[in-house]
Amino acid sequence: MTIKTVGIDLGKNSFHLVACNQAGRPITRHKFNRRQLAQFIANLPQCLIGMESCPGSQHFARAFQQHGHDVRLIAPQFIKPYLKGQKNDFNDAEAIAEAVTRPTMRFVAVKTNDQLDLQAVHRIRTRLVSERTAVINQLRGFMIEYGLAVKEGRAALRREIPAILEDASNGLSPRMRQLIVQQCDHWEALEVQITAVTREIEAVAKDHEDCRRLVTIPGVGPLVATALVAAVGNGAIFRKGRELAAWLGLVPRQHTTGGKPMLLGISKRGNRYVRILLIHGARSCLQHLKRGQHRLGSWMTRLEQRTHKNKVAVALANKMARIAWAVLARGEVYRSGIVME
Repeated sequence: MTIKTVGIDLGKNSFHLVACNQAGRPITRHKFNRRQLAQFIANLPQCLIGMESCPGSQHFARAFQQHGHDVRLIAPQFIKPYLKGQKNDFNDAEAIAEAVTRPTMRFVAVKTNDQLDLQAVHRIRTRLVSERTAVINQLRGFMIEYGLAVKEGRAALRREIPAILEDASNGLSPRMRQLIVQQCDHWEALEVQITAVTREIEAVAKDHEDCRRLVTIPGVGPLVATALVAAVGNGAIFRKGRELAAWLGLVPRQHTTGGKPMLLGISKRGNRYVRILLIHGARSCLQHLKRGQHRLGSWMTRLEQRTHKNKVAVALANKMARIAWAVLARGEVYRSGIVME
């Protein structure tokens, strides 16, 4: 019988495949290694292939698309309801094959190599910044044990450490002075790496057409623009800006029953990193935007008069995400006199 739909449960070295016919009934099951799976898909007539979005899925999606297959990636939480019986690899593959045929299913976009590379650069920068924070906190912890308290902020710590090391009467032991010097050297090395990665991101934002249009939006800089492009590409996977904002978790979480709606805090679903960047950009916009030059400015002022500043920042981040979708999907530049959707 003709295979129309394939569900694949991905692993590191073993892969379980369930193939279904036109009616959606499973007709064959196979367990493959990596090489065997590639050969099977290459010899398979064009069909719909579903996989769970997980490490390695982007590679297989691009490889299978080269053979003309319609490949769709599904978030794991959307596959769970279609799992029948106990959990095993073949049941997972069958659930994927059923879920991928649903007309209302939401899919994860297949990223290009450029998107994956850009996403990797952002993740490296995030790790370096986190490591820098850990080093700074450790330095503060070491010194407070000797009764040396330093004001908050990297700049204050950087200013005061040389004086602390030079002061022979502050009680620091010789070994602790050596450890502080070593950690300061590590801190400086991290600063160099962070600066290099940040400049690379800024260079990409300057050369990439979509990023150049995104940075025209208030509150959106090179970091936010490149992170959005790496995450959603041209925004084609969303029908409208509200869907992008919901995917980023910037909309209220609902708990509605019996026809009585209840809106809670933001859902915090989707891409946490992009959501954080958008909220930081919104806070910066609230402080520095020349509101008289933007219709967006008057909206911000009215909102500040009736709600808390943190809610205003999240609401502005939501609006920025929706404007960003319009800029990406329509190929337009943001115009300060027009508030899009």
